[in-house]
Amino acid sequence: MDCAAERPGSPLGGGSRESAAPPASWPPGGNGVASSMCPPARPTQAFWGQLPCGCALQLPDAGETSLPGGSPAGLPPRAGRRQLRTHLSCRWWTCWFRVELTIPEAWVGQEVHLCWESDGEGLVWRDGEPVQGLTKEGEKTSYVLTDRLGERDPRSLTLYVEVACNGLLGAGKGSMIAAPDPEKMFQLSRAELAVFHRDVHMLLVDLELLLGIAKGLGKDNQRSFQALYTANQMVNVCDPAQPETFPVAQALASRFFGQHGGESQHTIHATGHCHIDTAWLWPFKETVRKCARSWVTALQLMERNPEFIFACSQAQQLEWVKSRYPGLYSRIQEFACRGQFVPVGGTWVEMDGNLPSGEAMVRQFLQGQNFFLQEFGKMCSEDPLSPQFWLPDTFGYSAQLPQIMHGCGIRRFLTQKLSWNLVNSFPHHTFFWEGLDGSRVLVHFPPGDSYGMQGSVEEVLKTVANNRDKGRANHSAFLFGFGDGGGGPTQTMLDRLKRLSNTDGLPRVQLSSPRQLFSALESDSEQLCTWVGELFLELHNGTYTTHAQIKKGNRECERILHDVELLSSLALARSAQFLYPAAQLQHLWRLLLLNQFHDVVTGSCIQMVAEEAMCHYEDIRSHGNTLLSAAAAALCAGEPGPEGLLIVNTLPWKRTEVMALPKPGGAHSLALVTVPSMGYAPVPPPTSLQPLLPQQPVFVVQETDGSVTLDNGIIRVKLDPTGRLTSLVLVASGREAIAEGAVGNQFVLFDDVPLYWDAWDVMDYHLETRKPVLGQAGTLAVGTEGGLRGSAWFLLQISPNSRLSQEVVLDVGCPYVRFHTEVHWHEAHKFLKVEFPARVRSSQATYEIQFGHLQRPTHYNTSWDWARFEVWAHRWMDLSEHGFGLALLNDCKYGASVRGSILSLSLLRAPKAPDATADTGRHEFTYALMPHKALFPGRTPGSFQDAGVIQAAYSLNFPLLALPAPSPAPATSWSAFSVSSPAVVLETVKQAESSPQRRSLVLRLYEAHGSHVDCWLHLSLPVQEAILCDLLERPDPAGHLTLRDNRLKLTFSPFQVLSLLLVLQPPPH
Repeated sequence: MDCAAERPGSPLGGGSRESAAPPASWPPGGNGVASSMCPPARPTQAFWGQLPCGCALQLPDAGETSLPGGSPAGLPPRAGRRQLRTHLSCRWWTCWFRVELTIPEAWVGQEVHLCWESDGEGLVWRDGEPVQGLTKEGEKTSYVLTDRLGERDPRSLTLYVEVACNGLLGAGKGSMIAAPDPEKMFQLSRAELAVFHRDVHMLLVDLELLLGIAKGLGKDNQRSFQALYTANQMVNVCDPAQPETFPVAQALASRFFGQHGGESQHTIHATGHCHIDTAWLWPFKETVRKCARSWVTALQLMERNPEFIFACSQAQQLEWVKSRYPGLYSRIQEFACRGQFVPVGGTWVEMDGNLPSGEAMVRQFLQGQNFFLQEFGKMCSEDPLSPQFWLPDTFGYSAQLPQIMHGCGIRRFLTQKLSWNLVNSFPHHTFFWEGLDGSRVLVHFPPGDSYGMQGSVEEVLKTVANNRDKGRANHSAFLFGFGDGGGGPTQTMLDRLKRLSNTDGLPRVQLSSPRQLFSALESDSEQLCTWVGELFLELHNGTYTTHAQIKKGNRECERILHDVELLSSLALARSAQFLYPAAQLQHLWRLLLLNQFHDVVTGSCIQMVAEEAMCHYEDIRSHGNTLLSAAAAALCAGEPGPEGLLIVNTLPWKRTEVMALPKPGGAHSLALVTVPSMGYAPVPPPTSLQPLLPQQPVFVVQETDGSVTLDNGIIRVKLDPTGRLTSLVLVASGREAIAEGAVGNQFVLFDDVPLYWDAWDVMDYHLETRKPVLGQAGTLAVGTEGGLRGSAWFLLQISPNSRLSQEVVLDVGCPYVRFHTEVHWHEAHKFLKVEFPARVRSSQATYEIQFGHLQRPTHYNTSWDWARFEVWAHRWMDLSEHGFGLALLNDCKYGASVRGSILSLSLLRAPKAPDATADTGRHEFTYALMPHKALFPGRTPGSFQDAGVIQAAYSLNFPLLALPAPSPAPATSWSAFSVSSPAVVLETVKQAESSPQRRSLVLRLYEAHGSHVDCWLHLSLPVQEAILCDLLERPDPAGHLTLRDNRLKLTFSPFQVLSLLLVLQPPPH
């Protein structure tokens, strides 16, 4: 069959309506197709597959055979078995099958299953509701029609099965991570009724466990031989042809498993789990269906096993199920009330732990926790706000995560990805993690190094043997269940774990919740070790660069939402008529947070997901710009002024910069503008667009050899005839920043062929293939000739298929030179970087992270140092020695490295899996180079903190805004907020989430230098009350602040994040 019932729909809606509920009328035109093919006279087992193209299927009559005694558990009568081969295509769509079946009278008193095997995942619907997922890879190939067929139970019933036209892990061509195969077919190979013998199944489980114990404990262990001999006795007494012998064999097993261990046994806390990537090798809409299949299966297990507990993270997925499967969601809430379905995690999605900004990480928790509180807070038996952060799969962990967790009331963290380290084995499984500011959280890595266990003896023994904190901790997590749509745990897994609950020779196993696990760990945590700083994953460091357009969209949209919130907050404070766009902003933030899932923003996803992510970014840009204009209009309301244009500074310090202002007809003119901190200024009148400058104007000189010099009196830039940087001098001191005999702005190309994970990994051996990209002399030309701005530009042929153009720009009064770059990139397995050899020597380089910065080595002394050959950073990195340093800034890049004295920024990769088109096409980005000495006499000379590197990187990423205003713009400048210390950054201004009158603001500030500091926050808004609050915006009862002359005094420790709740005065009538 190559037709499908579903049509593509919204990326957030999970496709068409047909994918979420069986059709209301089936088949089209009544039941003529069914009646024409149905055998008329005897009990039948019939299967019907009715698709829109009119294809129907029927299985043979099963009423004429009976199930012989002693048949293997789960197998139907051999005479009634038949292989049904039906092919499905149309990737990412679903096909609906109607299954009409009649159970033979001879099966009364038996457990009856519908057996179903297809390459695509399936979902069974019964009486209009989903009842179970079917996944061959997840060992869910049968649906229990009845535990025991009664005399009066109906013999005939109709089910619907929705089958996805993709496998469990997508539709890769030839391998799991390959780009999807457009010709791939998916086969339905089995659909039949069967009697299931539960007693035979339990005997098989016992035998499997006994053999696992015999093998796992080894020949030197007495208990191993006892298990082997018990299994041998069971085989001797059990006759498959005589079911009455089964209880005797089972009694032998029960006697063995009933022999308990001692009090010192290690305790394993087994929690059901089904990690589902929100998008990866399949699109967002398929994830919606994966959630339904997996969670309804888990609920069915809860009904049969009241002690079974299932942990579920990611609020976004719960929100999808709520909107698409309301009946299922109601049942989820019911089981959450019972304490069996446990929401964990606390975030909107399981985001990447490296690339999102600090504020975006806060919003992951804010949106996630608010959702959990709203949906489960009154009925969930766990804490209303999940007490543990749950992030089993991500590509690294920022050193600021402990403080962010603390600020959200979370003190516990579960993950396991560091078990994937390629070089060094992480030394702990249970430990305290101390973050950048000193915050500590309790961390647990399941020692089995997996979040998809299956309950085998081998896994149970590995959990104990692999534990690197033996003696310090006597409890471990054991997360069991098939993930990524595999349906999670199975009844067989539960049967294994319950049988192993307290057996001599093995650790104690208990079905448990995350809360019980962490409570047990906390009760005996005195001897635990502490890890300080980031948890760096020594793998997947290509994800800092892959899919550059996604990363650019992420950075831009973080900026847009920051700016919209600030201007909307100012408009709210100054206008009684302005309505803060809370609902629109929540929607846009949730789109951004969705894209920060750890396989989306990292670029390790298929092409379809990348395209959907780019659509999300475009929505944020479009709606964000509309909201910016609305806020600007509200700020201008009633103000006199000469121009309908508002110049806005969204950063918390005064800025004097060159801007390109729009002119009638679409042209632009340069102007030097000064705008106060977090405020606005009028457009300079035309007569003063280029006044006598307080600073030296920019001079541009091209020499006879084709080289160009740019000089603004602060720095002097020399470019060779091909555009490479031969000199960068701080004019006041004459200090050269470029290493002697070397050139900067050197583009280099590497072969980039990972061992397996193409989009994910860049291997250390790529460094051995370095090839400088050499330009042609004479391509450098002067662009802007000086004054307010000077520039030069050049073209560079990277390869026969790829080319680059770049404008090198220096503005008046600017301490850094910018490199505006456009690349047309058409490569395969190549890696493009740009290098700057610095005349600086230091064993440590500094990189910006969320709400701060940290140091990493520039050498390869140890394996831990060598494993950081490619690292991540946000807006800047810096290499400094005493008295001088060189900073490399960027507007949308994350991959970086400093080896020796060479600063390297990673620009573009070209992987071919799972997206064969990744990074192909046109790219635009800007980076900047800033040499620095101290700006303030008496302080540490040359430090990047005092030189303003942090502020410069913010300015590069948050340009001044020229916003059109429908009414005249204000004639005078105005500032809403300013901070007295350059060490403190006012990061965020937004409306409070739960403000009753909607007239409260939340401000988020952080200490950026790594110092203790007292500062004053100056306010120009009508503030009635100021209170310290946490990151979830819950007021601190002891956090009332005194407002003095429109100022608040704040005290910070190094890298501390503070949040303030400002209650605004009522607007005048």
